[in-house]
Amino acid sequence: MGCACGTKKDGKVTGCNNNGACGTGGCNKMNVFDWLSNMEMPVEDKFDVAEIRFKNGRKDFYRNKDRIQLTTGDAVVVEAQSGHHIGYVSMQGELVRLQMQKKKVANDDEIKKIYRIANQRDLEKFEETKKRENPTLYRTREVIKHYKLDMKLSDVEYQADNTKATFFYSAEERVDFRELIKQLAAEFKVRVEMRQISLRQEAGRIGGIGVCGRELCCSTWLSDFKNVATSAARYQNLSLNPSKLSGQCGRLKCCLNYELETYMEALQFIPEVNRPLLTDQGEARLQKTDIFRKLMWFGYKEDNNWYPLNVERVNEILRLNAEGKKPATLQLNEEEVKAPIGTLNSDLESMDKKFKKSAKKNKHRNKNQNPNRNQNQQPNQNQQRPNQQNQNQNRGGRNAGQNRGEQNPNQNRGGQNQQRQNRPNPNQNRDRRNNPPRNPNPNKGNNPGTPS
Repeated sequence: MGCACGTKKDGKVTGCNNNGACGTGGCNKMNVFDWLSNMEMPVEDKFDVAEIRFKNGRKDFYRNKDRIQLTTGDAVVVEAQSGHHIGYVSMQGELVRLQMQKKKVANDDEIKKIYRIANQRDLEKFEETKKRENPTLYRTREVIKHYKLDMKLSDVEYQADNTKATFFYSAEERVDFRELIKQLAAEFKVRVEMRQISLRQEAGRIGGIGVCGRELCCSTWLSDFKNVATSAARYQNLSLNPSKLSGQCGRLKCCLNYELETYMEALQFIPEVNRPLLTDQGEARLQKTDIFRKLMWFGYKEDNNWYPLNVERVNEILRLNAEGKKPATLQLNEEEVKAPIGTLNSDLESMDKKFKKSAKKNKHRNKNQNPNRNQNQQPNQNQQRPNQQNQNQNRGGRNAGQNRGEQNPNQNRGGQNQQRQNRPNPNQNRDRRNNPPRNPNPNKGNNPGTPS
């Protein structure tokens, strides 16, 4: 937000004349945009009450009886209870009438008047008076600690004529500060006024930056503090963590009420689930609710997964449970019957059977056409075996002549062939098991492949 100073038609900045870098310390604190400033209003019927801003955003209404030409941001001298004070014009015109109706301030003779626009001498004297505020604040805290009073002093404001000081404090209970007032009046030589404020008002006067990264609402625009309950956090599905829900004042954040009505309207379409949903897979409990997307997440006791369901499906399951029925799962009422794998591959199996039958028929047909084919092949195989043995013998002798010191691997092959030829037939002579052969090692002297 920019400076609260107003501008003329020619674009020249008026008011505090700092071109947006306001040195009054009140810019961006409880500013009000005058959206009627560019409209020509009748001078005769102009509302004669102006809103004046003081230290840390404190505002009050004053009547402009002398019809002084004022501009937003002007420093003016106003009437006080005893003496005078200096403030800055924050708003004037018809918007002030609406603001008074909003705050329920009566337009009667009790409204104090505006004396004049402050001159340079008034401003210099006011600056010297404001220099006393910080030392007074620190000294007063020491006195409070000495008297052991259960109160927190947050701010001190001196009147412009240096005749009165207002002390703003906060306390949980009533405090007896009669002795404190006597000592402060005697030490600072001023009239003392003690004004109790709430914790939210204290945070607004001090100011600061919220967790959202912006200035505090109570120090920029929020003036009416409404009650904030923990139910507002429950409706918005926020974690009930006091450190996250509380603001700088130590109370619940005022922004919890900003979107509460929207959440309440959206919750009308969300069913109330007071007990688990019953399914064939077990009991499903509510874990999370997305109010605006109308989704509800449920999870089983022994399952770490959450299953999202829309509002219509949740209402359907609740209706089935009320009738004593249980759906198969959270998504389906009846579980789908899966087709067996055999039926899916039935075409392939039928084709395999067809080809097997045709192969058997061809094989049987070939056997009937050539019945003596196998008999002619067997003697030919027997004739080839002795020829293979002779070749092995020749290879063994040739290898032995080349490497007499090395063992010939064909020796074992010849022995194995001879052992196969000399292997007894168990069907001819079963008693031969008890009579071992005379030469148990056929490799010694009987290998035809071994050179003599």
